[in-house]
Amino acid sequence: MSLQEELTAVQHCLDELVRTVGRLERSLARLREAEAGPEPLEAAGRTEPVDGVITISEAPYDASLWTESDDEGLGVRGRHAP
Repeated sequence: MSLQEELTAVQHCLDELVRTVGRLERSLARLREAEAGPEPLEAAGRTEPVDGVITISEAPYDASLWTESDDEGLGVRGRHAP
């Protein structure tokens, strides 16, 4: 193996090492955030949920929302497989 080939192989290994360390750093950052847990809104000085959290009402849904909808892969109501 020539010196140039060895240098190229070392460079590829270093590039892969840099990519792997970057992925590891991002994973550790996510783990740290998850470990910290969600902070109370008042403690953060906010009064609205973060990241577009939507509160869903416990009231029943309007049945007209489901008119002519598919039933989880079963097809449209009233239609039958051939």
